[in-house]
Amino acid sequence: QVQLVESGGGLVQAGGSLRLSCTASGRTFSSYAMAWFRQAPGKEREFVAGISWRGTSTSYADSVKGRFTISSDNAKNTVYLQMNSLKPEDTAVYYCASGRGTWPTLSGNGYNYWGQGTQVTVSS
Repeated sequence: QVQLVESGGGLVQAGGSLRLSCTASGRTFSSYAMAWFRQAPGKEREFVAGISWRGTSTSYADSVKGRFTISSDNAKNTVYLQMNSLKPEDTAVYYCASGRGTWPTLSGNGYNYWGQGTQVTVSS
């Protein structure tokens, strides 16, 4: 059984930083793309960042480029999302996802396993 467990969310002031972690079990972590999505109240879920199966390629939503960094540690079966210069509009529940293939896609349909989500709240 594949499980993804996120951690690291919380409340932070605008301009601050947080690091989210997602640890996977039940799957060969390094064989699939991983990604972070987020969903704010009243809005659709959106792609935030993705990383390829070997960690050699990353992609980001335009809204987070230059502020967020996705990385992976295959030995620990963990993917991270370092979030800097946070803004109130980054407030959302952040979800970790494990892909159906080896390269990240922008659509949630490209992922078949999801974590339970972790809340990130950025105050102004």
